[in-house]
Amino acid sequence: MSSTNRTVVVTGIGATTPLGGDATSTWEGLVAGKSGVRPLEQDWAAEQAVRIAAQIAVEPIEVIPRPQARKLDRSAQFALIAAKEAWADAGYTETSADDGTVDADRVGTVIASGIGGVTTLLDQYDVLKDKGVRRVSPHTVPMLMPNGPSANVGLYVGARAGVHTPVSACASGAEAIGYAIEMIRTGRADVVVAGGTEAAIHPLPIAAFGNMMAMSKNNENPQAASRPYDTARDGFVLGEGAGVVVLESAEHAAARGARVYAEAVGQGISADGHDIVQPEPEGRGIAHALQNLLDRTDLDPAEIVHVNAHATSTPAGDIAELKALRKVFGDDTDHMAVSGTKSMTGHLLGGAGGVETVATVLALYHRVAPPTINVDNLDPEAEANADVVRGEARKLPVEGRIAALNDSFGFGGHNVVLAFRTI
Repeated sequence: MSSTNRTVVVTGIGATTPLGGDATSTWEGLVAGKSGVRPLEQDWAAEQAVRIAAQIAVEPIEVIPRPQARKLDRSAQFALIAAKEAWADAGYTETSADDGTVDADRVGTVIASGIGGVTTLLDQYDVLKDKGVRRVSPHTVPMLMPNGPSANVGLYVGARAGVHTPVSACASGAEAIGYAIEMIRTGRADVVVAGGTEAAIHPLPIAAFGNMMAMSKNNENPQAASRPYDTARDGFVLGEGAGVVVLESAEHAAARGARVYAEAVGQGISADGHDIVQPEPEGRGIAHALQNLLDRTDLDPAEIVHVNAHATSTPAGDIAELKALRKVFGDDTDHMAVSGTKSMTGHLLGGAGGVETVATVLALYHRVAPPTINVDNLDPEAEANADVVRGEARKLPVEGRIAALNDSFGFGGHNVVLAFRTI
């Protein structure tokens, strides 16, 4: 089993997002150019400078039994919902590890979160202050742990090959999937459930991001607030949710006759070494991650026809990413349809890489690139460096093998690029 050349494939997908409670409705929303951003109606929102967010479309309590939900942080609830969908989509059941359908010793999970159980931590601190020590939930610690979502998913699928939680801010979900690819490629596991989750729509994170001047304050027009590449972009919109994929070795998938969405080609990873929050303006770190991907895989730049860009709707970050693509791929960039799906979902922080991996895989599977909405006036620097899909979804080539990238970057200068390819 200890091979470094195993082909890795995607056999299951799952999601719960501001566009829908599952992967299908999320994909339909993306292709239709639907915005999931809306006003915050909580009482605490009135005093915030930012009063909009991309809240989940289907509340977890509608899906998870209440007694179980009370023991899970909101981020873990999202992860479990998405993972259950992906696991079933791959053809497995909750008892697959018990009945011998899959060898539990060869199953792993890698579910990331950029912040972890922040709502549990803050809410339980309020309980401590207002109601006293005895009223603090005994489930608080396992709920607030950043590894809680991965651990709970691991318990659901019976994973014993390893349960992991990389934390790299907004690159966390993508790094989790890259780690999972390596687990399979190097023979540590045959099947890994991987992705990202985040639940940080809470007064403290919103106040903090708002005071950083990182978020859009377009409270009057929420659905137009997230506008990557537009000259009027003024910051990201906070979102919540989770995206999860089931990865398998190609041999394992073939042996059980599994449906395959795409090949997971590999990852490229780097760090900017520039600033704790600001991206390196010329995209040098991102370019390093892209080159690292090419150096470590057999990916041909001519195959790449689509990029699900990080594209958070910030003035500096959007352009740095496109400059990096142009620096590494040169004229090949001209045939890459670039989509900024955060224009619809908002920015899910550590969950972004998971949800956007689902979108990238489905773009290849259906050969359609989702649009970037709200681009009324395309930034000239964006126009000079990339082919941004605007307004409506675009068909991708229907013949031959094609590939796509999913870019994710995070505070601290973390850069992760994932590559997928049709079979």
